[in-house]
Amino acid sequence: MDEEADTSEHIPTRDRSVNVTDGPLLVPMLVLAAPVVVAYTLDMVYYLVDLYWIGYLGTDGVAAVSYAWPIVFLFTSIGLGITTAGTVLVAQAKGGGRLGTADHIASQTLTVVTAFAIVIAVAGYVLTPMTVKLIGATPGTDPHTWAISYVRITFLGMVPMFWFFAFDALARGWGDTRTPLYLVTISVLVNVIIDPFAILGFADNPVFGFLGMATLGETLYAATGFDGYGVAGAAGATVCSRTIGAVIGVWLLFDGSLGLAVEPAMLRPSLDPIRRIGTVGLPTSAEMGLRASGIAVMTAIIALEGDRAIAAYGISEYLAALLLLPAIGLARGIETVVGQNLGAGLTARAWRAVGLGAGVVVVVFAVVVAAAYPVAESIAAVFLAAESDDTAADVISIAAAFVWIVGPTYVCLGVFHVVLGAFRGSGHTRLALVFAAVELWAIRIPLSAVALLWLGTDVVGVWYAFAASYVISTGLVIVWFLRGTWTDPFDAAR
Repeated sequence: MDEEADTSEHIPTRDRSVNVTDGPLLVPMLVLAAPVVVAYTLDMVYYLVDLYWIGYLGTDGVAAVSYAWPIVFLFTSIGLGITTAGTVLVAQAKGGGRLGTADHIASQTLTVVTAFAIVIAVAGYVLTPMTVKLIGATPGTDPHTWAISYVRITFLGMVPMFWFFAFDALARGWGDTRTPLYLVTISVLVNVIIDPFAILGFADNPVFGFLGMATLGETLYAATGFDGYGVAGAAGATVCSRTIGAVIGVWLLFDGSLGLAVEPAMLRPSLDPIRRIGTVGLPTSAEMGLRASGIAVMTAIIALEGDRAIAAYGISEYLAALLLLPAIGLARGIETVVGQNLGAGLTARAWRAVGLGAGVVVVVFAVVVAAAYPVAESIAAVFLAAESDDTAADVISIAAAFVWIVGPTYVCLGVFHVVLGAFRGSGHTRLALVFAAVELWAIRIPLSAVALLWLGTDVVGVWYAFAASYVISTGLVIVWFLRGTWTDPFDAAR
């Protein structure tokens, strides 16, 4: 079919896209970014709910998911990078009025993502025992056994997970960030409901106590004997709830009512769009792969301090993800705004969008970090609600120190991510890859290794290395951004 064909004959009935190529910029950009921030916050709820209920299994349970998550992220990063290509190419096609191209790119993105998901699911499942051991878990221990179960169940649900990533990315490229938010909300609600029962079963489940229905819990346990699946139950609940959102999202793409119209005939692999998807997406996949492998390396280094340190690091990573959500949401919004405006030839407007985004993220982080400072220990303690011994106290203290030491530098890290969003939105994903690699592999990991292995500090010393890396890397990326070469035409993204 002709990719450049106009699709005006297709009239979307639920097109929720935001116009970012003319008129005021700040409000439309925030309207575009706000649902992304909320959706990413809700997406974190998957893992926070898991972590909360797994906390009732003790430090070993928290350590297990702390070992598992870097492995899952490492393998899923490939699919996330490919879907970023969908965002960029759809945004630039729509901004340039090439709606037929947008439909074709969306279809080919779905094809490529499905193929990657199948390969990753098979490879990841087979390699799980080896990767869990490499990351530092001791074979034969509960954290090691439980981490293997969590990771393998997650890989069994990899295809629908990647489908949802694709839907989210394509909708964002079109300018619709609200529909993915609605689907995430549905999935999270399902996860919140089934998670405590999948993990803890009916025996002494705190949910019944919270609801004043302890007798019901006892009755259900007496009738079924179900005492939950532990850490494996958390993974199963997440896979089931994500699948619901994925199926609805794919159906909406084929339905065409949101604006993009995927048709079965368009799914047949086509060399040119796949080449463009690879050119834009593979550097982002590599970027995210480097991030994920870096996190795995950090986990392995910190594992030298034992499961207690790993549990603290795991909680700190979740807190870090929560702190970073505003910047990630704005960066995703910037990708769409920059892509559509450069596609329409509005370079000055793209520059302005990045400046506004950076200003907003600085203000937001200043407020969020100030609010988190006095309650850092209380926040960390939530994830070890079932323990009150010295081990739990040490874990909470180390995790709280992360907020106190690294938190202020998130003002810099937020700007860093907004600028990388501009690089990706312009199609210069290799540039984003380079700076992400420098921040993690050339600065953060070496400084962390020096602090822990040579200077003999504990995990708290690593937090200072994190803070230094965020400040240094942000300075470097701003200098490059101001050169202006990121707005130069990028043929493979056109």
